[in-house]
Amino acid sequence: MRRIGSNPVALWSAFILVHLWLGIINLYGPGLPLGDVTIVYKFWSDQVFIGDFWVGIQSSWVYPILAIFPMIVSGLFGPAHYAGTWLTLILLLDSAAFLVLIGWRRRARHAAAAWWWILFLALLGPIALGRIDSVTVPLGIVGVLFIATRPRVAAAMLTIAAWVKVWPAAIVGAMVIAVKERWAVLVTAVSVSAVIVAGALAFGSGANVLSFITMQTDRGLQVESPISTVWLWMAFSRVPGTTLYYDQHLLTWQVTGDGVGVAGALMTPLMGLAVIAIVLVAVLAVRRGASAAALMAPLSLALVCALIAFNKVGSPQFVSWLAVPIVLGLTTRREGHARWFVVPAVLGAVTAALTQTIYPYLYGWLLGLHPLLLAALTVRNLLYFVLLGWAVAALWSLGRDDQDDVLPDAETAHPTRWPLGAAYKSR
Repeated sequence: MRRIGSNPVALWSAFILVHLWLGIINLYGPGLPLGDVTIVYKFWSDQVFIGDFWVGIQSSWVYPILAIFPMIVSGLFGPAHYAGTWLTLILLLDSAAFLVLIGWRRRARHAAAAWWWILFLALLGPIALGRIDSVTVPLGIVGVLFIATRPRVAAAMLTIAAWVKVWPAAIVGAMVIAVKERWAVLVTAVSVSAVIVAGALAFGSGANVLSFITMQTDRGLQVESPISTVWLWMAFSRVPGTTLYYDQHLLTWQVTGDGVGVAGALMTPLMGLAVIAIVLVAVLAVRRGASAAALMAPLSLALVCALIAFNKVGSPQFVSWLAVPIVLGLTTRREGHARWFVVPAVLGAVTAALTQTIYPYLYGWLLGLHPLLLAALTVRNLLYFVLLGWAVAALWSLGRDDQDDVLPDAETAHPTRWPLGAAYKSR
C-alpha cells in the first residue's frame, strides 16, 4: 500500500479524476455552484472586453486588483467557453502546485500530504474550483513549499496571491516572524506590492486600488459567518425582527436583527486583536528558541483560522484556505513528532465535508432555516475555533519542551526538516 500510495501514476490519476468530477458538478450540478464565475466574474470580464471598463481601476471593487486577471484570461476564448476555460485554468494551477508538492521522481515525495489535498478537494466539493480563492490556493501551496530554500520567491508568490485575495498575507506575516531572512521577506513583499500598486496608479486607479479594504469593512454579517450563527438560530426561533435578506450590492445573503450592527462593527477589531495575540504567542516561542520550521505551520494555521473565525463574511470557499497551512504542516517533519499535524488535517477534512453539505446543494434549506442545516453550519463554524485553539496551543508549546536544552546545536539534536530539505533557525 505504501508503494502504491507513493506512486506518481496513482497520485496523478486520483488528482485528475477528482478535478474532472468537481468540474462536472460545477457545470451540471444542482445549486448553480459555478454561478459566481459564470455570472459575476464573466460580467466583470465582459466589461473589460466590451466596454474597456476595469473594476478596481475605474471603479471601486471588492477584490484586490490582480483578481481581475484570471477572470479576463477565462474570457479569452469567448463567452460561450468561459466556464470551461475557468475550470481549465484552475486545473493547470492546481497541477503546477501538485507537481511541486510530489516532485518529478519515480517515487513521489510528500505522498501523505498529496493524498490529503486530493481528499480535501473532493470533500470540499465544487466550491474548491469555483471561486477566485481557487487561484490563490495553488499559489499559496507553491509559496510555502519554497519558504525553506527560496524565501524571497516564496514571499513574492504569496504577496502576488494576496493581491488576488487578501488571506495569503497572513502567511507572509508568519514568515516575517519565523524565518531568519525576515527582512528579505519583508522587503520582497513590500517591493512586489509597490510594483502592483504603481501599475494600477499608472492606469488611473487612484484610491480605487485600495477600495477592497473599505468595501469589506462596510458590509454586514453574511449568513455563513461564525458570528451570524447566533442570529440564524434566533431567526429559527422566530425572535421578532431577526431575519435573512439578500444584499443586492454585494450579492450575498446576510442577517439582520437586534445587535447585528454592533456585532458587525466589532468583528474587524476582534480579528485584529486575535491576530495580535497570536503574534505575541509566536514571538514568545521564538524567544524560547523555537525553530522557524517548527513555527511556520502552526503559526500560519492560527493566523488563517483567525481570519476566518472572526470574519463577518464567512463565504464557503474560505475553507479552501486551510489547505495551505495544513499541507505545510504535513510536509514538515519534526523528530519525535512525525504525525504532529494529523489532528488539524482530520479537522480540516471534516470542515470541508460539512461545507459541501451546506453549499451548494442544500443552501436553500439553510436559507429556509432547516434545523439540520443550521446544526451542520454550527458544527462547521465551531471547528474553525477548534482548529484555532489547536494551532495556538501548538505555538504555546514550542520552545517549552526544549527549554532545558542549552546545547548550541539543539536543533541538530532535535532536527526539524523543511519540505524541500533546508532548515533555518528563527534567529
